[in-house]
Amino acid sequence: MKLAAEEEQLGPKASAEFCDCKFVDEAKVSAVQETMKSEKIFFALAETFKVLGDPTRTKILFALAQEELCVCDLSNLLGLSQSAASHQLRVLRNMHLVKYRKEGRMVYYSLDDHHIEMLFAEALNHVQELEIHTEPA
Repeated sequence: MKLAAEEEQLGPKASAEFCDCKFVDEAKVSAVQETMKSEKIFFALAETFKVLGDPTRTKILFALAQEELCVCDLSNLLGLSQSAASHQLRVLRNMHLVKYRKEGRMVYYSLDDHHIEMLFAEALNHVQELEIHTEPA
């Protein structure tokens, strides 16, 4: 059997990742299948997480979760050139993660909506909890 051979190669920890049987709970599978989203939605979700996978962009989101800021503020805060900060803001804006407003010659950036704030806050909480649980005693 291929699965058994794979488990042997991967070691004892990997055996928890495989079912020991071939049973499929049709009711559960059917219930989940009814809630599945379209490929377009999953693609957009994956693209959002790809954009969030960059530390510079996550720093920008963190800063904007605290305060509305202009490019000059962000570049100074993060030690970036204004060009680099503008580029990252453009990526975030294209993904509808941040928005901007103009006030005279100034352009101020903020998180696009409360969903982004909640998504970012929950991800940050998750990472901080992991760090607490993995710190040496």
